[in-house]
Amino acid sequence: MIQINNLSKIFSGGEQEVVALKNVNVSVNQGEIFGIIGLSGAGKSTLIRCMNMLEKPTTGNILINGQDVTLMNNKELRLLRQKIGMIFQHFNLLSSRNVFDNIMFPLEIAGVPEKKARQKVGELLELVGLSDKTWVYPEQLSGGQKQRVGIARALANDPILLLSDEATSALDPQTTRSILKLLKDINQQFGLTILLITHDMNVIKEACDRVAVIDDSKIVEVGDVLSIFSNPGTPTSRSFINTIINKEISEEILHRSVVENGQTISRLIRVSFIGASAGEPLISTMLQKYNVKANILYGNIDRVKDTPFGNLTVELIGTPVLISEAMDFLRENGLEIEVLQK
Repeated sequence: MIQINNLSKIFSGGEQEVVALKNVNVSVNQGEIFGIIGLSGAGKSTLIRCMNMLEKPTTGNILINGQDVTLMNNKELRLLRQKIGMIFQHFNLLSSRNVFDNIMFPLEIAGVPEKKARQKVGELLELVGLSDKTWVYPEQLSGGQKQRVGIARALANDPILLLSDEATSALDPQTTRSILKLLKDINQQFGLTILLITHDMNVIKEACDRVAVIDDSKIVEVGDVLSIFSNPGTPTSRSFINTIINKEISEEILHRSVVENGQTISRLIRVSFIGASAGEPLISTMLQKYNVKANILYGNIDRVKDTPFGNLTVELIGTPVLISEAMDFLRENGLEIEVLQK
């Protein structure tokens, strides 16, 4: 669907050049919800603006459905932009137009016949749950309702791609969840490819299939969301995940004295579990099968999109051989084991 190759963007002004993007390579599959997460200033908004050529890349190319948008002329770009829906952080609604006319606006620009356009607006109002707000003006709407209007407007021309630039960052957590649910429903109902730009890992956790992590103008990690949550490969990814799933171990736990009594030792481990393994009694089965004791020191469980995910910090007490066999048992049953203290 989207293929970004060796993309760089340098802003020149005054005495100093600013590198906004550096050698970015990303691919987005048809029909997936793909997230791009990074801190403010990392380059994520510049990247999304390059996709619809609101910013012209310095080097590299961007292919959408096999067409290189960096080579398009103005007419071709206008036609492309009609097929790329855009959702904005601050809604960008026209205050002088009511809800109906805000959604109608892109259809008017595209020259859609009035009867067909009005029918389309009615369908979109029902889709986003705002049929009762048809003739209301933006100032009379809540933030979540405004964003629903923005989503309906972005869908007006039946886009092939939906770009969301921090669309939930101005909303409270409950409204954010409702907007993300709406986007997931749209994705499933229409098979629409959605690209979410965000600095909030909760957005990635709730909605995305895959994610790219951008740091200091570069993509530092790309993968499916579950893999990155369970085994983040970079400090940047770990810092984002730690904002919602605390995997840090307190100094008190980490520096517990190691019990040694002849052949009996203790081993401090972290056990991470995903999906079906979260519902299996694997810890209790391990204790029954191997002559070891377990002291559970810390644990939490959450959901990544629709999949259970969690971790436990456990102190295993027993002989080195039995502890090793017990950890192998957990690994063989799909759990990830990290030894925190040897």
